[in-house]
Amino acid sequence: DPNCGHAQTTSPPERNEPSAQVKAEQMGSDPDSGQQPDRCARCVTKSGSDPICAHAQTPSPTERNRPQPKGVGTPTPQAPDQAHPAIRLGLRMVSGLRQEVAQRIAQERARSPFANTQDLAHRCGLDAGDLKALASADALTSLSGHRRQQVWDASALHAAPALFRGVPVAEEALALPAAWEGEEVVFDYAATGLSLRRHPVAFLRAQLATQKLMSAAQMRDCPHGRLARACGIVTMRQQPQTAKGVVFVTLEDETGSVNVIVWKAVKEAFRPALYRARLLAVYGVWQRDEQSGGQVRHLVAKRLVDLTHLLGELATTSRDFH
Repeated sequence: DPNCGHAQTTSPPERNEPSAQVKAEQMGSDPDSGQQPDRCARCVTKSGSDPICAHAQTPSPTERNRPQPKGVGTPTPQAPDQAHPAIRLGLRMVSGLRQEVAQRIAQERARSPFANTQDLAHRCGLDAGDLKALASADALTSLSGHRRQQVWDASALHAAPALFRGVPVAEEALALPAAWEGEEVVFDYAATGLSLRRHPVAFLRAQLATQKLMSAAQMRDCPHGRLARACGIVTMRQQPQTAKGVVFVTLEDETGSVNVIVWKAVKEAFRPALYRARLLAVYGVWQRDEQSGGQVRHLVAKRLVDLTHLLGELATTSRDFH
């Protein structure tokens, strides 16, 4: 949101959880560092962000932040009703938005808030592509409302023919219905690579439960040696040269993450699922180190199933190191 942003407060983070400052630095870190912006943002807060607005009103997921040309995320000042600082998502996160455009928005917003989307476009010299990128990223909530309305309003802001320039147009505004949350999450990932709404796997939980696929939270306290089934979005694959063909996979769902060990024989048997799946189901044996108080936990894979088709059009990425 070009003008404003609020923080939806979350429960206090777990003890020893990295601060908003640390997470903001991780979000802007080198891609090879393994720090994924969506995971970092989810760890600190489930608040929205408003890159276009600076005063506290009602923002959307991408709106709450002052654009920082040199950083992806930045900690926000701590509000009186917040236990911890939140993270604002910068305009740098918006796919297709040029850096010079983000800088113009930041400069104009510092002078005075934007009255509406038309005011934003006029003062910042935005073209149709700029407005489409902002609306697609849900970055105009305080100016136009929900994402569908933003896209509609942005598409209407095009140059009029010379004959009609300066002529007032009396046209009744069209109010569109808002999209359901699952659709919003798909668009969030497409536009910014992350979502501060519910985790994608949360929408599939009932369906996964019928296959007895457990969440990360359910698996956490399972006893050592028990057969277990997990499913999550693949966020990382690692195959160190010293691991003798073993692949380490991290799965993420709405409750946390599960570390998976894939031995060489299993890797060869399920190679397509291992390397291509974005949503992966793992059937295996749960191992929990009792000497560490159960802090070291992982699932040793016996079978892998590619469930990517359940994600539909959702675009996710993983960090793969070989």
